[in-house]
Amino acid sequence: MAKQPLGIELVKQGIVTEADIEQALDYQKLHPHKKIGDILNILGLCESNRLINAIGEILDEKAIYLLENDIRVDILDYMSLDIARQNKAIPFEIANGKIKVCFADTSNKRSVETVRLLLLNKGLVMEKYITFETNIERILDSLQGTASDNINVNADVSGLVDSIIKTAMEKRASDIHIEPLENTVRVRYRIDGRLMTAVQIDKEKQAQIIGRLKAISNMHQEKQESQDGRILAYPDYNIRVSSQKNVNGEKFVLRLLKKNADIKQIFDLGFPQDEKLVNDSFNKRNSITVIAAPTGEGKTTTLYSIIDYLNRPQINITTIEDPVEIRIDGLNQIEVDAKSTFSDSLRTVLRQDPDIILVGEIRDKETAEIAMQAGQTGHYVLSTIHTIDSIEVITRLRKMGISNYDIASILATSVSQRLVRRICPHCAVERDFTEEEKQLIQKIGEKYNIHFALDGKKTYQAVGCNRCNNTGYYDRIGIFEVLSVTDEIKELISDNASSMELRKKAIETGYKPLIIDGIEKVLNGITTLEEINDKLVIY
Repeated sequence: MAKQPLGIELVKQGIVTEADIEQALDYQKLHPHKKIGDILNILGLCESNRLINAIGEILDEKAIYLLENDIRVDILDYMSLDIARQNKAIPFEIANGKIKVCFADTSNKRSVETVRLLLLNKGLVMEKYITFETNIERILDSLQGTASDNINVNADVSGLVDSIIKTAMEKRASDIHIEPLENTVRVRYRIDGRLMTAVQIDKEKQAQIIGRLKAISNMHQEKQESQDGRILAYPDYNIRVSSQKNVNGEKFVLRLLKKNADIKQIFDLGFPQDEKLVNDSFNKRNSITVIAAPTGEGKTTTLYSIIDYLNRPQINITTIEDPVEIRIDGLNQIEVDAKSTFSDSLRTVLRQDPDIILVGEIRDKETAEIAMQAGQTGHYVLSTIHTIDSIEVITRLRKMGISNYDIASILATSVSQRLVRRICPHCAVERDFTEEEKQLIQKIGEKYNIHFALDGKKTYQAVGCNRCNNTGYYDRIGIFEVLSVTDEIKELISDNASSMELRKKAIETGYKPLIIDGIEKVLNGITTLEEINDKLVIY
């Protein structure tokens, strides 16, 4: 017979009361991602060991109330923190070729299978257990901080802040988050797009750290409102600083911008290896090319690569940016500040006889209209916009108030992209695709009338090592889609066609959505299906 919901089974066994379940359900309304078993434990409505053992019995799973003292292996020897977090799993004991692994949800077959295959590749047979998700989260939080050994927490405040910044540079971090919590100050680094905890600092040092950050970034010491500043003390970096008051103090985010950074060629970013596609997409006149993606997905980097590709002594290229992140010899680069806007600067630039204009971002109707006028008067305009894909660029421009006629006549190309992490070449373990993965890939191919050759193809399991901060991934690469606005697409835009109609026609004329480039990079061993799913949600 089918089992009753977990709460009812627990009441039947006398583990909790109906009133306890009602209280747990009220809590679940505010925390919909929490499971009933975890909520009962969080609320302390039953003794933890008794509760997890009862849940294990009901689910027909081995159960343990997992604590740090129960872990008799080095977790990072068997899986990366990312893998452990994604699958909510912790290995905790090993004997005679068998390894015990705790899961927060043993019914998640994909997670269980991912971990099973990873350990099988290490010659180990997995024995699964269930525990509370909060226990797993607490243990993994205590493991984070592979950068902390490099941070001198015992130094004076100047040395401590300097150590935090220099360690971030060594770890390839793009951002440093210094966050006052209730009882501590947490330092996190964003590396390859993911935040990782670097160190926890005593709360008593909070005021000193904040004072030091304000001093070196030229902020007002007394003000606790949001402020922006810069740190110029590190010769190879321009560090932008932002502060924001929260309930526990002031949070700081430091953006690390490397000075004189090398500009990657467009193909090195992950753009399809097709010279004709690059020429057709970007070597334009009297038009606009727009790069579309959410924040933090590498739009500006792609713009720089396109500009570098187009840069010639006989061409006048002007950029309008907020801020100028990379200085390029031979370009006229203008930085937007509090006294000027993109639209103001763009008006002025049009009187400077440019051939190509880079506008950092189209944020409003005024900037969009002037950019369109620039395209109509013989210039080639490059810019970015916040949308989910290249088709939605058209919808976004329409919502800004740009006419269908202007969009159809001026928009030449829209490119959408996402950044996914590359599998670490030093620790990745090769494995076969599962049947479920093969079916998923073929289903995606059929949807867009594309055949993926899977015979003989392997994928990789992210493992983790010192070189990749125990994540299993090192550096990032772009996945791209390119919409060329053909005459057929122009006609549909003029007729006010919907996004669905535009997408259907685009696919008929050779447009390949982001997911196709993503799958191809998985099949070429560059990244993993887990990474693609993280950005595009494919399963």
